[in-house]
Amino acid sequence: MTTADLAPQELRTLVAVADEGGFSAAAARLGTTQSAVSHAVRGIERKLGAVLFERGRFGARPTAAGERAAAHARRVLRMLRLMAADVRAADTGELAGPLRIAAFRSAALHLLPPALERLAALHPGIEVTVTVVRELGAGTAGEVAAGRADLGIATLSGPPPAGLVGGVLREEPYSLVHPAGHPDPRALPLVDWTENCGSYTRDWWAAQDWIPAATVSAEDDGAVLSMVGSGLGMAIMPALSLTGAPPTVEITDLGPARPHRSVGYVTTPELAATTAVRALIRALRSLGPVTPQCAKAQLRAV
Repeated sequence: MTTADLAPQELRTLVAVADEGGFSAAAARLGTTQSAVSHAVRGIERKLGAVLFERGRFGARPTAAGERAAAHARRVLRMLRLMAADVRAADTGELAGPLRIAAFRSAALHLLPPALERLAALHPGIEVTVTVVRELGAGTAGEVAAGRADLGIATLSGPPPAGLVGGVLREEPYSLVHPAGHPDPRALPLVDWTENCGSYTRDWWAAQDWIPAATVSAEDDGAVLSMVGSGLGMAIMPALSLTGAPPTVEITDLGPARPHRSVGYVTTPELAATTAVRALIRALRSLGPVTPQCAKAQLRAV
């Protein structure tokens, strides 16, 4: 089947309906009427040869085909907006415009700020937006794939997801974290959080018969660190989460067989070629390795 190309306004309509969950809300966002949006969607569906939305009292929910179409539409629209900025940069050498980053919590707190400081010093015209995304399910890579972010800071356990490109920025070790001065930290209950999982720690974790099941579950790694510092238990945490650890905790090296995780970036092939994304990747790569920093916390070997 031969399909006609979609015009930019059709792409905007498709994204608006997917984002807003209904024709009326999409019409308000686009400054048009509900009937015009409905008519446009029917035309888009004819061109693509697929039903993109389930209609009902709930509004308009994207089908699997609709989710895929909306992701493509966001990425095409983003490239159209970046084209002008990239062309101007090639002509004047000055970068300007928005740059959208998705990052998990500890990366947004401790990894991105120095990189963005360097980026701003070199290219003050770049306007950065950072969205904190939990590393569960699709995570930050899913935001990039869906066209909602230009680059994601992600924990990598293998090649980037299909359709994306990326690279490792650093390998960081896990350590045992416990109340400072405790005589037997391995006997303490475990404090954990949902994101603290992955193929990079699973085998090591299963082989440690001294680690109990978690008795306290926190919302994020910052809450875990606070609970450990309050004497509620011990935790197994990666280096990035331990940046700025309080003096009430002690950090113990887990030995030469300790697990590590890979922290890296993911983006799309087309965005990887843009000047702004390349500049951000250079800034991220220029950073040194993560070392847990804490005023009085101690780092000792087992």
